[in-house]
Amino acid sequence: MDRHYDITVIGSGPAGLSAALYIKRAGLTCAVIGKDGGALEKAEKIENYFGTGAISGAELVKRGVEQAKELGADIFREEVFSLGWNGNYTVSCSKDNFISPAVIIATGSARKSVTIPGIKEFEGKGVSYCAVCDAFFYRDKEVAVLGNSDFALHEAEELSHTASHVTIFTDGKKPEFSRENPLPVNTMKIQAIEGDERVSGIRLKSDVSMQVAGTGADSFVPAEGVFVALGTAGSSEMARQIGAELNEKGNIRVNEEMETTVPGLYAAGDCTGGLLQVAKAVHDGAQAGLSACQYVRKLLKA
Repeated sequence: MDRHYDITVIGSGPAGLSAALYIKRAGLTCAVIGKDGGALEKAEKIENYFGTGAISGAELVKRGVEQAKELGADIFREEVFSLGWNGNYTVSCSKDNFISPAVIIATGSARKSVTIPGIKEFEGKGVSYCAVCDAFFYRDKEVAVLGNSDFALHEAEELSHTASHVTIFTDGKKPEFSRENPLPVNTMKIQAIEGDERVSGIRLKSDVSMQVAGTGADSFVPAEGVFVALGTAGSSEMARQIGAELNEKGNIRVNEEMETTVPGLYAAGDCTGGLLQVAKAVHDGAQAGLSACQYVRKLLKA
């Protein structure tokens, strides 16, 4: 289902909820999307946030959600798969698509980087983080998707419309798809992504029991493209999808107004780096919300 809003906020932690408060007070429509309250929700006790005293992270998130709802923000518990642009931004999720002229990314800090050898070396040379962006370049070619969640399944299905063959590689992890998967899945551990100038395939680790018996051999699976879709779509992946710059630490690059390098796209909280504290996230969210409101109002006047 397509849902239209003035501003879509990705992330329902302190930065995202703070942004929603300012957006609704400005009289604009707002959707806040998140599977949960992020890292804050898991904090046992917070004692350094102004005016609350000692409080659990889960309780602080609960209060923030209730406050945003009271002002009229719509909260959706969905997983975000991708961020795209076609005249407006489209946030594709597990149930709905959210369409708006402005988006705020407030999904928390980046996950640990992929440690598989060859991933970094072949970025832009066969390794991609966005199926929607790069599927066109792999028409009628064999490609691989790395991951074991619904995010990986979504990316694989997107690629299946153009690529000749798509295989999901879980790197030894059990597939955790919430719906039926019609595509082939390889659950062997990955040794490396290999190639010369560009990616040529994936080297898989042989079975340990076969190695002990002296009959095992690492197997090579040809692939001209490798799409990384581990866990859920994080802040850096979404920024890459839309062409926003990251800084040297892999955080989303923003200016003082929390604007990214792409018009209409803002970022707030831990995903921008700096002090990883609730107070900073709330400030960033407020600024991003105000900046996004100004941007949308200019569009409405044009």
